Formats: sequence, C-alpha cells, structure tokens
Amino acid sequence: MRDPTKDADPETRKQEVAEEVEEERWPSAVIIHEVIRHEGVEDLARTASALALSGLAAGLSMGFSLVGEGVLLAHLPEAKWSELVSGWGYTLGFLIAVMGRQQLFTENTLTPVLPLLHDRTLKVLVQVLRLWGIVLAANLVGTILFAAALAHTEVFDESVREHFRKLSHHVFAYPFWTTCLKAVLAGWLLALMVWLLPSSGDARPFVILILTYVIAVGNLAHVVAGSVDAAYLVFLGEATWGDYVGRFFLPTLLGNLFGGVALVAVLNWGQVAPDVE
Repeated sequence: MRDPTKDADPETRKQEVAEEVEEERWPSAVIIHEVIRHEGVEDLARTASALALSGLAAGLSMGFSLVGEGVLLAHLPEAKWSELVSGWGYTLGFLIAVMGRQQLFTENTLTPVLPLLHDRTLKVLVQVLRLWGIVLAANLVGTILFAAALAHTEVFDESVREHFRKLSHHVFAYPFWTTCLKAVLAGWLLALMVWLLPSSGDARPFVILILTYVIAVGNLAHVVAGSVDAAYLVFLGEATWGDYVGRFFLPTLLGNLFGGVALVAVLNWGQVAPDVE
C-alpha cells in the first residue's frame, strides 16, 4: 500500500509533524507560568465573600489531616514504621482542599504573586495583600472550629483522641527559628506543588499526595494544617492562645511565606521573565 504522506506537500507535512510534537511534549516553563498567572488574576478579582467562604471550606477540610493521621496511628502497632504509614493520613486534608479548588493560604504564596511580579504596581500589591488577609483569616477560623469540634465532642473514641493529642504536640516541639526553617521547607514544597500541577494531568492527586506526605514524615510546619493541632491543644487546656500565636503561628507564617514567595514564585518568575516580557 502506498504511504499517503509521500504525496503530501512537504510544507504541509512539516506543519503536521510540528503540531504532533507540540501535542506530545511537556508544557514549557512559560506555559506553566502563564496558566498559574491567569489563575492568580482570576483569584485577585474574586469578591471578598467568595474568597472567605472558599478559605473557610479549606480550613475545615484541613482538619481531616489530623483526623486521617490520628485514626491510622490508633490502628497501627507501636513501631518506628507506624509514622511512615500514618503520614499518608496527613495528606487527606490537602487532597480535599486542592482538588476541591478551595482557597488554601500556602497555595497563594505563588498563584497571586505571579500577577504582582508581572505588573509591579501598588494596585496589584494591595489586591494580593487583600487576598492573603481574607484567605488566611478564613483558613484559621475553619481550623479553629474543626479543632473545637474534636476537643469538645466524642465523635472519635478516647484512644483515637489521645493520638490526636500526641500528634498535635509537634507544633510546639521546636524553638522559634527551628520552626521557621521547617516552615520554609513546607512552604517551598506547597508552592512547588502548585507549580507542578498544570503539567501533571491525571497524576495530579499523586503529586499532592507525595509532596504533602514529605511534609508529614519530615515533621515540617504548615500554618493551616498546624493550626488545627495548635488550637486542639488550646481547647484541651495544654497550651494557651499566646503559645498558639508566638510559638506556632508567627514562625510558621514567616517560614511558609518565605518558602513560597522567595524560593518558588520569584525564582520561577526569574527563569521565564525574559520570554514573558
């Protein structure tokens, strides 16, 4: 049988091959940047009520990280490898929030920052700070409500709640600057997750699971997931709101911001800036 491509016009065939290559290759850094930047522009334009409700939903969803990890640990034997298995439970809250397109503060250390780097004006800076303030506040309200429900109800057995308590103590286990450094790594990983998602296709859930699992087993500090733990101990009377703010919230927030903005947003903007401009 004759090959019909032999009779095709060379320029036409060349164009067809170029289109096939374009379809098969991974998105370039510029394409990933533009996808995330356009998402950031859309987020900056959302109403305050939409951002607040989405952020509240994300904060409530993140409560399932403590639940997932605690329930798994309660059903595992006391062994060194148990935490390696229970760490998968920690990923549950992130999977729900990210796949559900809920507003999670640490994702926003990248998404709305790219429009700001592209259009470095006071107007866009104010929009970014507005989004950060609304989403972070809503996230924290959601986590505190979830922690209060865990502490003041008997939805879970006493043995499971005891594991919630033990797991929660890690948020106060380190000095200020150690917590801050742990938060830098967590913020870095979460912003990298956002950068990887546009090119991940059907593997998106696995990208979320793997990167957040590293946060769990590395005992890193995340300002939203950790807020559930810290607030839970406050409601149990084992910590104060001063501990919540000074020993957990401030160092974790600073580290997450630096890890996401400086190590992902700015660096990845730098690699594509000449092409984008």
